[in-house]
Amino acid sequence: MAERHSYSLQSAHGIPYLVSIYPFIRRIVEVLIAVLLLVLTLPTTLVVAVLIKLESPGPILYRQERLGQNWKKFYIYKFRSMRVDAEKDGPQWAKKNDPRVTKIGRFIRQTRIDEIPQLFNVIKGDMSLIGPRPERECFTRKFVKKIPQFTQRLSVKPGLTGWAQVNGGYDVSPEQKFEMDMYYIRHQSPVLDLKILLKTVKVVLTGEGAR
Repeated sequence: MAERHSYSLQSAHGIPYLVSIYPFIRRIVEVLIAVLLLVLTLPTTLVVAVLIKLESPGPILYRQERLGQNWKKFYIYKFRSMRVDAEKDGPQWAKKNDPRVTKIGRFIRQTRIDEIPQLFNVIKGDMSLIGPRPERECFTRKFVKKIPQFTQRLSVKPGLTGWAQVNGGYDVSPEQKFEMDMYYIRHQSPVLDLKILLKTVKVVLTGEGAR
């Protein structure tokens, strides 16, 4: 009886039952966490929205098209942290001490408050809480020329935070970021996800890797 019971907790390929249903459990948990975080951060987001509007003309939220899992395009949402003419000279990656960033924008980028609206992306299912950060199509095609395997990042849902973000953030090169993203994809597990969440709290509190 004990042997039959033990086997029932395994999938047909011998994978532990808990691991095989982890994506389903993870989806439920991350939606609950996203809703909870939206409620808890509501006072902060209201203050930030007012400050953004008072400092510079333009919308409070910034919408930008990104690539999701399997090349699916979606719009990512952020609190606007740059001037409205930030890309008048074309798409650019954010630089350290970027002059396009506003004063309030510098603060919300350092504390990652600008990413809070992406919790709606998590609830919608475009993103997960944890995974490779979504890139714009123009940058993805550019990186593919140097890193042919770069599109392997698109095999999973992009995340609000990720292994690369808690291990250097903007301070790592595209090549390093790719290696870290692939490490996560190959080793994703409940334990690794928990480790990333805990390190994310540290990054938010210290402002590591912000631009």
